[in-house]
Amino acid sequence: MEKVERESERPIRIFIAGDSTAATYSEEAAPMAGLGQFLGSFFSDVYVINKAMCGRSSNSFIEEGRLEEILHAILPGDFLFIQFGHNDQKDFGTKPFTTYPFYLEQYINGAREKGAFPVLLTSVQRRNFDEGCRIVNTLGDYPASMTDLAGKLDVPLIDLWSETKVLYESFGPESSKQLFVWLNPGEHPNYPDGVQDNTHFSQFGAKKVAMLVQRHIKDKALF
Repeated sequence: MEKVERESERPIRIFIAGDSTAATYSEEAAPMAGLGQFLGSFFSDVYVINKAMCGRSSNSFIEEGRLEEILHAILPGDFLFIQFGHNDQKDFGTKPFTTYPFYLEQYINGAREKGAFPVLLTSVQRRNFDEGCRIVNTLGDYPASMTDLAGKLDVPLIDLWSETKVLYESFGPESSKQLFVWLNPGEHPNYPDGVQDNTHFSQFGAKKVAMLVQRHIKDKALF
């Protein structure tokens, strides 16, 4: 795996390119939150520039010029965390072992060309339990494809697909609802009719997943 060695004395900066599960949400959307919203709070000397955007796939993020914006701002010694998969499953998205890795390589190569360090993050699981209280994969081959690409291109990988499976199952089918935006009618002013969302995190859930990322950063000694 690529050895990350920073020569710069500048503060560490992490740029995040990703989808709604990593995005930062406004107060009007609370308690919905993304993992990138809280990642910086677990470090005293790290700045997180969260460019993750709801509804984006690995290709649409590029087509809208969002990767170009990041690469214009990123500097040698910075990190680019790359997290896509949920929207790549949609009609406007990509195919797991062809166009998906093709687009991911553009993030990786772009970061490296700027002297920055790419890090791949597999997609978080959706809250989908079977009768045996085990999480059922709804992300197809996208996590496996990203894992293969990380090995091929020698890129650090944070496997949130595996980690969130363990996390959700540790809470169980009922208690895991608190990790997501599950609200009864009248329970929250932003969702007066209630909501049952098995994809998007509550602030509590987003913090839990951000903690998983922080742990992997330390375990892998990324910085």
